[in-house]
This record gives sequence, structure tokens and C-alpha cells, in this order.
Amino acid sequence: MARIAFIGLGNMGGGMAANLAKAGHEVRAFDLSEEALARAETRGAARAASAEAAVTDAEAVITMLPAGKHVRDVYESSVIGTAPQAAILIDCSTIDVATARDEIGKAAAAGYLMVDAPVSGGIAAAEAATLTFMAGGSGEAFARARPYLEAMGKAVIHAGGPGAGQAAKICNNMLLGASMVATCEAFVLAQKLGLDPQTFFDISSKASGQCWSMTTYCPVPGIGPETPADRDYEGGFAAALMLKDLRLAMDAAESVDAYTPMGAHAEELYARFADLGGSAKDFSAIIRMIDDSWTAQGAGAPPPPPGVKIGG
Repeated sequence: MARIAFIGLGNMGGGMAANLAKAGHEVRAFDLSEEALARAETRGAARAASAEAAVTDAEAVITMLPAGKHVRDVYESSVIGTAPQAAILIDCSTIDVATARDEIGKAAAAGYLMVDAPVSGGIAAAEAATLTFMAGGSGEAFARARPYLEAMGKAVIHAGGPGAGQAAKICNNMLLGASMVATCEAFVLAQKLGLDPQTFFDISSKASGQCWSMTTYCPVPGIGPETPADRDYEGGFAAALMLKDLRLAMDAAESVDAYTPMGAHAEELYARFADLGGSAKDFSAIIRMIDDSWTAQGAGAPPPPPGVKIGG
């Protein structure tokens, strides 16, 4: 079993660190949140006083941080040059491709192996160790990282060279965001045309329109497997995080001159939903903006775009 430094113990990182401890690894955890640190201790991790203290003598360093600027700061100020050169560095954050490549390059120049390994699956999968990891980096770095990723997930896939994990993640989530919007629109239209939601699900989930957003993560309460829709859209994958990923995808598309009109429209809709106070709800809650059952949260919410009614 290995000594693992785990930095970033939020909704995703907390469950991931707990699964590493459950697998028998010695996990040294650090987060700026006292609450997150205390929770990690109850789940088998040892508290570190700082990021630097966590990585000292570590055999693996795993980070799960909010954005590229946080990844850059942690690796350049606390990991590179402090962790042993023999440690494998694994960043599981979802960030822009350029920052991922930059940090892997800087780590390599300092003698480290590093991968970018963002995840798919959400909070429930992080807790259940059923995440999907898409990893970017050299073959040697991936081979070193794989055993640690396998302790936290059900699928670990080498996407390619540095930054390829981030590229795969933002493309996947652009597809997910657009398909969820389309699924929500289809349910709303079906109901307005007089179809029972369960009947429409029974048909579409077995027909050519079936997709993950329909069959596994249905946005309509009481239809299909249990989803955040059955818990008033609490938990799951927050709309704010979907918007973040869509913005990363649009920035990446612009950087390589890729035409992504569906992704751009999904970004616009999730930005509207966030402006109307939906950021903390699961991303499938956008159906409530589409079916006009969402009441704008907070003062000064902007008017809806053409064709979208909000709150009557």
C-alpha cells in the first residue's frame, strides 16, 4: 500500500480520498475547508497541516481542485520541488487543456511523471468508486497512475498525451449538456402534445431517441431509475459545474476553430438558468426552465430569451 497525498476534498474529492483509504492506502489529506478535513478524518484519512506537508514523502499526489488557476498554484507552489521526484502526480480536476499541458510540462522538466485524469460519474460514483477516468500523459505516467485510479473508479482509459484527458472530458460534457437539453425539450413537447411521460419514456428509451440523459438520468421525477429529479434536483452534478465545462468546451472550440453550434446553444441555456438562480440545482433541473415551472431566484434576474417563458 502507498502513501498518497490528496489535495481537494470537496463533493468529489472527499469520496475519492475515502475510497483510497478504504483500499488500504495511507492517505494524507489537505483542504482549505476545516469541515472537509474533519470529514476526511472520519473516513480514514490523516489530516495534513498544509499541501506541502501532505506531499512530503508521498508516493502519489492526487489533486481535485476547482479550476486551472488553483491547479497551477498548488503544483507550482506546493508540489513540484516538494514531493519526491519518484512520486506520480495525478490531477483529477476538470480544467482547460492548455493549463493541463503546461503543468505536465513543468512537472516533466523537474523530473516528475504526471497525468491529467478528469472524471465522469458525479458525486454518487465518487462515493461508490465507480468513476470513469480519462487520462492524458505518457504511457509510463499512465501505467504508474493506473492502480490508484482503479481504486476510485470502474473504468480507467488512456486518452493520449498530455492534456488529452481534459480534451476528452470537455467533449464528453459538451455532448452531455446538449443531450440533456434535448431530452428535456422532448419530454416537455411530448407532454404538451398529450403524451404521458411514462409512456413517452417507455417508447423513447427503447427507440432511436434513447440516450444516457433519457435512460439513466431522466430529468422527469418518477420516471426511470432514481435520479436527482426525484430529490427536487438536489445532489448529482450542479448546473454551475455543467456551465463551467461548457465554457471550457467553447473556449477550446474557439482555440482550434471548431464549429459547435449545439454546444454554444447549451452554454447559453445553462448560463440563463444560472442567472435565474439555478446554479446549485442538478443540471437536469433545466427542464424546469424549459417547461416554465421555474421561478427566478434572486433580484434582478434578466428576462428570458425569445421562446422561453419563466414563471408565467
